[in-house]
Amino acid sequence: MSEKPAAPKNEAKPEASAYRATLNMPDTPFPMRGDLPKREPAWVGEWNQGGLYKRLRDARHGAPLFVLHDGPPYANGKLHIGHALNKVLKDMIVKSKQLAGFDAQYIPGWDCHGLPIENAIEKLHGRNLGRDDMQAKSRAYATEQIDQQREDFKRLGVLGDWERPYRTMDPANEAGEIRAFKRVIERGFVYRGLKPVYWCFDCGSSLAEFEIEYADKQSDTLDVAFETDDATQLAAAFGLASLPAGKSAFAVIWTTTAWTIPANQALNAHPELTYALVDTPMGCLVLAETLVEKCLERFGLQGNVLATTKGDQLGGLQFRHPLYDVDAGYRRLSPVYVADYVSDSDGTGIVHSAPAYGVDDFNSCVANGLAYDDILNPVQGNGAYAADFPLFGGLHIWKAVPVILEALKNAGRLLATQKITHSYPHCWRHKTPVIYRAAAQWFVRMDEGEGVFTKDKAPKTLRQLALDAIDHTSFYPENGKARLRDMIANRPDWCISRQRSWGVPVPFFLHKDSGELHPNTMAILDRAADIVEQGGIEAWSRVTAEEILGAEDAPHYTKSTDILEVWFDSGSTFWHVLRGSHAHAYPNGAFHASGPEADLYLEGHDQHRGWFHSSLLLGCALYDRAPYKGLLTHGFATDGQGRKMSKSLGNTVEPQSVTSKLGAEIVRLWVASTDYSGDLNIDDKILARVVDAYRRIRNTLRFLMANTVDFDPATDAVPLEQMLEIDRYALARASELQAQILAHFDVYEFHPVVSKLQVYCSEDLGAFYLDVLKDRLYTTAPKSLARRSAQTALHQITNAMLRWMAPFLSFTAEEAWGHFAGDKNQGSIFFETFLPLPSANEALLAKWNRLRAIRDVANKEIEAVRTAGAVGASLQATLVITAGADDAALLRSLGDDLKFVTITSAATVADGAELQVVVTPSAAQKCERCWHYRDDVGADAAHPSLCGRCVSNLAEAAGTGTGETRQVA
Repeated sequence: MSEKPAAPKNEAKPEASAYRATLNMPDTPFPMRGDLPKREPAWVGEWNQGGLYKRLRDARHGAPLFVLHDGPPYANGKLHIGHALNKVLKDMIVKSKQLAGFDAQYIPGWDCHGLPIENAIEKLHGRNLGRDDMQAKSRAYATEQIDQQREDFKRLGVLGDWERPYRTMDPANEAGEIRAFKRVIERGFVYRGLKPVYWCFDCGSSLAEFEIEYADKQSDTLDVAFETDDATQLAAAFGLASLPAGKSAFAVIWTTTAWTIPANQALNAHPELTYALVDTPMGCLVLAETLVEKCLERFGLQGNVLATTKGDQLGGLQFRHPLYDVDAGYRRLSPVYVADYVSDSDGTGIVHSAPAYGVDDFNSCVANGLAYDDILNPVQGNGAYAADFPLFGGLHIWKAVPVILEALKNAGRLLATQKITHSYPHCWRHKTPVIYRAAAQWFVRMDEGEGVFTKDKAPKTLRQLALDAIDHTSFYPENGKARLRDMIANRPDWCISRQRSWGVPVPFFLHKDSGELHPNTMAILDRAADIVEQGGIEAWSRVTAEEILGAEDAPHYTKSTDILEVWFDSGSTFWHVLRGSHAHAYPNGAFHASGPEADLYLEGHDQHRGWFHSSLLLGCALYDRAPYKGLLTHGFATDGQGRKMSKSLGNTVEPQSVTSKLGAEIVRLWVASTDYSGDLNIDDKILARVVDAYRRIRNTLRFLMANTVDFDPATDAVPLEQMLEIDRYALARASELQAQILAHFDVYEFHPVVSKLQVYCSEDLGAFYLDVLKDRLYTTAPKSLARRSAQTALHQITNAMLRWMAPFLSFTAEEAWGHFAGDKNQGSIFFETFLPLPSANEALLAKWNRLRAIRDVANKEIEAVRTAGAVGASLQATLVITAGADDAALLRSLGDDLKFVTITSAATVADGAELQVVVTPSAAQKCERCWHYRDDVGADAAHPSLCGRCVSNLAEAAGTGTGETRQVA
């Protein structure tokens, strides 16, 4: 939109006119240039110093509540563009709900415990800090990080309770987590077990399923021979009297984890598979029948099948460890167990079992009677074998692989090896390979089973409750439902304990001999929560067994040093934030009777296996339902080519840099204008396009405001029925658009809103309505019905448009609102609600949509004549529009206003079969004031250069005449 759009389109700039002062030229203090980087901080300061968030809460007190519970970002490191994307999207949703009339609360939060902060402290202060020192330094570090991140979030225009956010490390929340933990125990979901769990050597701790991601890893495959301990029994299993004379016999396994071979304790065969006894130069080999040919080719051997048998006939046979004759430490036997998880899709059809390092192996061995105390677990938490472990003691398992291969080769037990690249689990944080490692841990049970200290058992298993809850949850986008359902349906029990210092304690005391919990554990949990609430987790760390258990019991119990994992921290925040530390913000009536419930959780799509997942499990564990009504997921910020951002590629975009150069408003508009259901691309070129879009919207807004600066709706507004028809159409179109916008806001969609707003500004307003309106706004008398009718429409459109923009262009809407509403507002647009507009008149919309289509045809013909040089501007043209009966009736209904709609000096309608437009240059003179070509220019001797309509409009302005007549209906 032009700053001074008085001239009709295509008109050359005229010389200064003596009558310019008589025109109603647009004027507004709202500047053309946003100058966002310099001016936005003032708005942030005003919002903060003026306590805007608190005032908004007071203003909406008693209104329907909308709760978006914040998924806490980690208190570690400065904000990246992904943080900005996430927080701006949340802010837009909260603001749109605020404008919809809700009491839209936003309590920002931070995740403060856990390994990343411990790692940061170890880098700064070394790895040998005591627990007290680690906790003190971690708390100070997290506090510092939060202060830094909070200022960056504010700078992005995010409104929230920044003075009182929630932090998982606040003592009240730490205590609330312990109380939530107690409730999960009471409902029968918590148990202690020895089982393989994901273990990260860099973390030095177990990991949950949600902390695992898959990446390619190169491994050595190996086929290993286990010699039979009783040839006669093996022969009998195959229905033979004996094996060939002088032949040894071996069961052969295939694996990609050479480091587990030293801990082998069993072999597994499928009961229904057919196995072959194959005679080879090396000896007789037991292989799955379907794999014999592939295996012999891999081993480089020739052989023939002597006999076959089903896998269940192999059960109970004993085979010697492959290093049986190398070191006395391996002089043990591996029994064959039958197991359904074995397959003949690859390998040999026989699986070696190291129960400490595989879930299936563990379950098989335990089911067949292997005692927990007999499970070999030589790999330490740092990834090295125990120092006294035979042959490989002290070696890290990854470095031990070539040593193990060499030992097997020298023992004559390595039949084949090769390197492969395969998908392998890695630590989400460190991006390093993890292993399964058996450890005594605390678990939340997904299926049937007995928990500790159960007194209020849940009506269903946790898996069943969670799956039911998913069916009652709305997903944005919808495909998130299947993703979360699949994860819940297939996940194992949740390992919730960690072997770290900086976190909420598992406040248990275990008997030194039996390992059983103290009989007063539930009361101890209550006391621990009280102690933590008063002094934080540090206070519990300082408590001794004697202080809790008394002098008689204390010598017999060990105080647990485990902590609850951070997903339990963040997953339980609804429990102690919505109903505890910030209950003042959430009236009890807003929640489901059985527990707190947020309207929406919003995070990146990776949180289906993270925060959404843990929150769902804990909501169901605590009160049988999800803690949210809806889940919204967004993609990740990627570069302009869709690549993941990384410092090594040099393709990162820092929100601080964009804000300082272009303004936070551009970050906000980028978020709003991009479809967040997929990844969101961003680079300098994309931001340049966003800047252009911003300027178009701002210039349109400026034009609207500049032409209503002298309009007071209280005294100047024209009733709808007295407005000119095109003005009523403009309001109908705005009403139609608002209905679409509010429908998008209702389902948390923003990019269609931005797209439609841009089209509205450029096409509905700029290319049509405002283009037609300029003549009437500038040339009619200031207080004439014609001008006031137009201003009535423009004022309502501006009023509505500012509210549409406010959720995403918050700074611009706030700035414009100050000029637009003046002293009649409360200091912020966010006290307002979406403007009630007259209902969209469908008949009027249909009529004018057709008139606009005809106008487009006329414009093309005018442009063709102008390009040929016959006319200099559309006002120099006269039109004859030939049209069919229906179109002709529409055009004639405009009367003399048809020339204003087509922005020509004369337009007439003729009847014909098809639409046709004939353009001819006007032979009349040009009016100096309105630039129309009219036969009556000079008819008034007092104004020899003016047309009759300008003379009459001047007379009306002076109070000496009635002005020109415009058609109302």
